[in-house]
Amino acid sequence: MTDHSSDKFNTLSRRGFMKLGAASVAAASSPLFFIKDAWAEQAIGNYPVKGSTVKFGFNFPQSGAYADEGADEGRAYKLAVQHINNGGGMLNTLQPLALKGNGVLGKKVEYVVGDTQSNPARARVSARRMIEQDGVIMFSGGSSSAVAIAQQYLAQEKGVVFMCGLTHSNDTTGKDRRRYGFRHFFNAYMSGKALSPVLAKNYGNDRRAFHLTADYSWGHTQYASMKEFTEKEGWTTVNNIMTPLGSRDYSMFITAILNSDADVLILNHYGKDMVNSLTQAVEFGLRDLQKNGKTIEVVVPLFSRVMAKGAGASNIDGVYGTTGWNWTLQDPGSQAFVKSFTKAYGFPPSQAAHTCYVQTLLYANACEKTGTFYPPEVIKTLENSRYTGIGPGQTFYRGEDHQCFKDMLVMKGNGPDSMTGQYDLLKIVEQVKGEDTIYGPDTFPGELGPYIPS
Repeated sequence: MTDHSSDKFNTLSRRGFMKLGAASVAAASSPLFFIKDAWAEQAIGNYPVKGSTVKFGFNFPQSGAYADEGADEGRAYKLAVQHINNGGGMLNTLQPLALKGNGVLGKKVEYVVGDTQSNPARARVSARRMIEQDGVIMFSGGSSSAVAIAQQYLAQEKGVVFMCGLTHSNDTTGKDRRRYGFRHFFNAYMSGKALSPVLAKNYGNDRRAFHLTADYSWGHTQYASMKEFTEKEGWTTVNNIMTPLGSRDYSMFITAILNSDADVLILNHYGKDMVNSLTQAVEFGLRDLQKNGKTIEVVVPLFSRVMAKGAGASNIDGVYGTTGWNWTLQDPGSQAFVKSFTKAYGFPPSQAAHTCYVQTLLYANACEKTGTFYPPEVIKTLENSRYTGIGPGQTFYRGEDHQCFKDMLVMKGNGPDSMTGQYDLLKIVEQVKGEDTIYGPDTFPGELGPYIPS
């Protein structure tokens, strides 16, 4: 390992979801689309791969506001490479499975890592070094959607597949979608759609919400999605304040909330930003106050166990949010991952770890299935593909925008009196089926671009 760190919602029923899948499969076999061996393979990116090894690149935040999530991503990437090379973990549950636990296409996998610093410009520099100097055949990473999007554009330019890590902005597979990028993680639109009915059920339909929002791509789309779906439930949006990424002091923002008539605070923050803003809101006594005859509630639309631990059980007690995955899930794939991760590191994995581990395996599996590392063929194999054994239910990568649809979770923070162990910080309130959050591929217009970069 080398370390370089220095328009309107379109609801589809379950039957509609399956029909969409069938249509996508049919489209994939159409002569109007790329078909395996339909063109001669040419040098693209770092293809062809020479020698007895193949190199992957993992670019994640080792510093900055999302470093805690990044640390878990790094652990997951290392574990994924171990399993690809030697077997184990989800290779025992993934279907359809092409990998044999002896590398990819007869080559052992090596990897290099870099530090995005939670900064798009730094992420591009690090990723470019991996591509141009280290010769990676694919790369992965994220934790910030701005970082993921910047790397996705680079992937398209260089002809190297980018398997997005943790990225939740609608833009990643919306206006900024790219042929060479794939997202396993759910997005802000899905969070808003899944979470808002639960909030209305528990807090009522006549709530007044004040938002604090991280001022970059993810925060913007998270705010827009939560605003849209909470207002559909009858809520009123009082105000929204954009906050700089990496802020430490939220006192003036919380004062603005206290001076308003809002009775819900929605924190469109992630990582340390959420830890700091939630902790300070509690310290200000916000959750002990009432407005409009109602106790002020706090909502964290995108939740994680790592964030919950950072904020503390007392602060996250009763706070609702969404996650893409949780270590307590009992399906075989989840438990295989939890068992191997916990054995390696001594504690259960986060949702960030899960998505990065899965992305690495699915890329490798696609190469093995396709019989080549040639990027256009690997991409076509991933498009409209379906998998089981990597989490609950089915995982579907839509060809039109490279967005993944799978089950997601509405969570609620466990207080100290509800916890059964130090990692029992979030309780699953509702498991939302993938077909219940699917939307039309033209909801967020964008262009994937060509299979062969210009």
